[in-house]
Amino acid sequence: MKHDIRSIAQHFQVQGDFVSTGPYGNGHINDTYAAIYNYQGSQVRYIHQRINHNIFKDPVSLMDNIFRVTMHQRKKLEKEGCRDLERRALTLVPTKDGLPYYQDVRGNTWRTYLFIEGARTYEAIENPVQAFHAAKAFGELQRQLVDLSGERLHETIPDFHNTPKRFESLEKVIEADPVNRAKYAKGEINFAMKYKDMTGILLKKHGEGLIPERITHNDTKLNNVMLDEESGEGICVIDLDTVMPGLVLYDFGDMVRTATSPTEEDERNLLKVRMEMVMFEALVKGYLESAGEFLNDAEKEYLTFSGKLITLEIGLRFLTDFLAGDVYFKVQRKSHNLDRCRTQFKLVESIVEQENAMNRFVAMAIQQTR
Repeated sequence: MKHDIRSIAQHFQVQGDFVSTGPYGNGHINDTYAAIYNYQGSQVRYIHQRINHNIFKDPVSLMDNIFRVTMHQRKKLEKEGCRDLERRALTLVPTKDGLPYYQDVRGNTWRTYLFIEGARTYEAIENPVQAFHAAKAFGELQRQLVDLSGERLHETIPDFHNTPKRFESLEKVIEADPVNRAKYAKGEINFAMKYKDMTGILLKKHGEGLIPERITHNDTKLNNVMLDEESGEGICVIDLDTVMPGLVLYDFGDMVRTATSPTEEDERNLLKVRMEMVMFEALVKGYLESAGEFLNDAEKEYLTFSGKLITLEIGLRFLTDFLAGDVYFKVQRKSHNLDRCRTQFKLVESIVEQENAMNRFVAMAIQQTR
């Protein structure tokens, strides 16, 4: 095992005697372990996690965000009469010094959570019911954080969803062509250029005061929602590392990107890539059920557009990384990032083809929630 979890755990206020531990989950960023403890004859589980400081350059600020967010969630849930607090929001276990994190002698930053029992995550959405519950859970998180007071949260990854800046990065790498790959991506480059004017629309609306800054999750994949094993309900949003100021449409747009196509994001057979309307409808229904009350008219108006924009943005990032020589995303083959880019761009095309129908459904769903 990569780390001495038993030694790390001794710095946290865990209950019980250490029994065993092992790697947990399929995350690619942080190192995550589930540990079993014996507490008064019963088994209790905790999650111990090392934050990847190569990705998150300021883990202390990140943990300040998570502490504030989870405490606010807990207070809100208590006020609303929730009797299942430990399952409805992540519970940070403090260190013996009372801090929400521990820094070891090697400079690693660790945190500990209570394990959420009776729930699980899925790597990919399997049906519209899951899409509905995932979207509802992410909307619920946004609703809970609308009135978070105090200073603005830290930006754990600055300009994470700044699509115009992502486009500028692409243009720079096209011009430099550092590893002589532009010749293999002429079609994708031309596709990207066709949509350049679209990249700044949401930020323009924000600048005009029409779309407000709120607190957003910024990584709204299904595997970041714990679904109850019995009911299938989305009970808790996890992986809060990228919770920071943003536009709610970033979150909904990424839901559309990750939930509406039946393929993996590196699918080579582009004939399989499509935006499935039934999945989009489930996302809209679930999201509006929890977020509909606080969203303003402009935020609702751009729900469909956000799916197109964020899918384009991720495609731009894959294309940029391919042209740069695969310096950010992990790859298993030489064309992996280009394959990923093509899948995103094909999904953009499918959204464009169905955009009118998607907008009509959103309008109808909005009317039904009023």
